Amino acid sequence: MADEERFMREALLLARHAAARGNDPYGAVLVRDGAIVGRGENRVRSLSDPSCHAELGLIRAYCMEQDTLDLSDCTLYASCEPCLMCAACMVRVRLGRLVFSACAADCEAIAGGSEGDRCRWIFDRSPRAPKVVEGFLRAEGVDVLRTYLRPRPEAPAAGISG
Repeated sequence: MADEERFMREALLLARHAAARGNDPYGAVLVRDGAIVGRGENRVRSLSDPSCHAELGLIRAYCMEQDTLDLSDCTLYASCEPCLMCAACMVRVRLGRLVFSACAADCEAIAGGSEGDRCRWIFDRSPRAPKVVEGFLRAEGVDVLRTYLRPRPEAPAAGISG
């Protein structure tokens, strides 16, 4: 459990770093054989790249570096439940295990809106889905989100005004 906490705390630290650089507060680490082999933080805004999520960025870099598309012996620790795009990438590379802190419902509670089931929608439909541990160090993950995400204003009512 001590290693699991250390890995998740590193992902949460990367989330804080991302936010400090003007990006959304998401971080992730990839672990293989008990060692961190990849780190990622959200860089969507700083790179003007909508696909540069923490999870996707570190998977992309690691797979290219190692010339592999098989991460079945790896665990990814993410500060928050992955989006659909990142979840699909995890399925594609056969990620062995995913551990995330804050849940999509936590984001919705803080910032409003609805993001649905996020990764569960992809994982429930795939024979290659990783084993998932959700809500690990959840209070700390929620704290990271709460620090950087702000409630969204209510959308104006639909209709014609005039």
